[in-house]
Amino acid sequence: MWFDQQDQRALFGDIRSEEHTLCDGRAFNITPDLNMDFRGMPFSDESFRLVVFDPPHLRRAGQSSWLRAKYGILGDDWRDDLRRGFAECFRVLKPEGVLIFKWAETQIPVSQILTLTPHAPLFGHKSGRRERTHWMTFMKGAHKNG
Repeated sequence: MWFDQQDQRALFGDIRSEEHTLCDGRAFNITPDLNMDFRGMPFSDESFRLVVFDPPHLRRAGQSSWLRAKYGILGDDWRDDLRRGFAECFRVLKPEGVLIFKWAETQIPVSQILTLTPHAPLFGHKSGRRERTHWMTFMKGAHKNG
């Protein structure tokens, strides 16, 4: 999703740092600026004006599949993990900060995901060939925890 991965205004965090060779021989590398877990981010409250949350969306994928390598996979506690991820995103957002959330609705409907946060998106957009990728925009309230 990055236009310029070297842009100093952005910080890319992922729990993984991995190198893969895809079936067609291309290299696919996950090289975050910071290894971190979205369920417990190492930032102070109200650190960012903008957060992009693009968690794994798969529950099932072959152990050596390129989908698993590219997107990661959710564990058995995925509901709690995503609930905690949303809470962390809002914790690190400044008041009136913006959260961009991306969800690919291939195995879990977006309606189930939206029940995991008390915050409602302001607007969104579906993309992809079958319009299964949802982009949603949330805004934190004007007050802490809002």
